[in-house]
Amino acid sequence: MGAVLALHSSSDVLGVGVHWLEAGPGSEEVQAFPLGRGLSNQLLSCVEQVLPAHQWPQLTRLAVATGPGGFTGTRLTVVLARTLAQQLQLPLDGVGSFQLVAQRLGIREPTWLVQELPRRGVVAGLYAPAPGGAAAGCLALEAPRLFAPGTPVPPGPQLSAAAVLPDDVAQLLELSVRAHGRGLEAPWQPVLPLYPTSPVAGL
Repeated sequence: MGAVLALHSSSDVLGVGVHWLEAGPGSEEVQAFPLGRGLSNQLLSCVEQVLPAHQWPQLTRLAVATGPGGFTGTRLTVVLARTLAQQLQLPLDGVGSFQLVAQRLGIREPTWLVQELPRRGVVAGLYAPAPGGAAAGCLALEAPRLFAPGTPVPPGPQLSAAAVLPDDVAQLLELSVRAHGRGLEAPWQPVLPLYPTSPVAGL
């Protein structure tokens, strides 16, 4: 029996979800772990609470939230997902954390999702419903980028881009299960963390 595993750590809460593909409705488990700075030490143990390591060879597909989010948290889950995808030769869906928020909110018109960064400005991305109705989800019209202090976000509706776990990892898991059902390819190599800020800015 195959399974899809989803990981989300773009906030200070780790989200882990697994869906067993042949077990029918209700065959998924989604958990949230408020780890904060403890993510680096507890990531693997939390994943194993949802899907023990001896079951990882049963995975059929993987999904990971690529950010924007905290540098360490996002990087660790993306690296873990890429490593599993490479070693197990599995497809890997990388989905932006802002897009998952847009999916959860069910936005109906082009809307800026914004996240304030103290002393650095605002990260904002523009999202809209995808063609094809609600079942098609949302798409990014403009990828999240940093607007420095004093630089306004372009006009239009705005909503908070704050992640909500475990809801957002459930969205990620659902998207990946759908992609599996459609037989979509998803090479692991292009899946990288999204960092709208530069670690060397101001040096």
